[in-house]
Amino acid sequence: MNLNLTYYHVASDVPENKTDIAVVIDVLRATTTIAWALKNGADSVEVFADLDLLREKALKWAPEKRVMLAERGGKKIDGFDLGNSPLTVTKKIVEGKRLFMSTTNGTKALQKVENSQFLFPMALTNRKSVADRIISLNKSNILILGSGWEGNYSLEDSLAAGALADYLIKSHNTKVNIVNDELNAALALWHFWKDDVLKCLKTATHGKRLASIGDYEDDFKCCSQIDCLDIVPTQVERGVIRAF
Repeated sequence: MNLNLTYYHVASDVPENKTDIAVVIDVLRATTTIAWALKNGADSVEVFADLDLLREKALKWAPEKRVMLAERGGKKIDGFDLGNSPLTVTKKIVEGKRLFMSTTNGTKALQKVENSQFLFPMALTNRKSVADRIISLNKSNILILGSGWEGNYSLEDSLAAGALADYLIKSHNTKVNIVNDELNAALALWHFWKDDVLKCLKTATHGKRLASIGDYEDDFKCCSQIDCLDIVPTQVERGVIRAF
């Protein structure tokens, strides 16, 4: 199998053309939260860039069947049930419910590539599961998109992009073509930090931003775990993600 991997570190750089497979990464913390919510039994996650649209759609659902999550600048928005922490989407809270979710960066990135044939949110926690799903689909062109931070480069998302590329490169019967230097740089980043992922997340500017507004030590530990979830979040209709 021949895989052509392209990496863009912010959504604004992504061309409008449709790709076979898009993988969206927001390690701190949207795609980690999505993976854990689905692992804990959430029926689905619907993502929004616009808060007003989120409210409009969520309020059409029965309160006992919905959970509303919203965050800006790392902080939960008043009037919503949860913010954007993977630790809060417990089985007790999310099981059987649809999550209506909007975050500073991750949900915007997901909407940017929502017209892809296949769309998978990925974190470090479910890298292997997503990679194995990519291999099984036998498609040629994979676009990896880091969510970044308000249009700027993100260290932790590039780390995860490199982790995904590294796994695919090492897979049997798979030839990987690295299309751009952004992904070569991400691979180098992964090789440098792979033995101390937690430190990388704390070194990242977004990690420092989170640390400056609260105690996110447990979030960092959760987000730094590698291949601990067997969940492949998959877009099943535009903006709606379910577990595969």
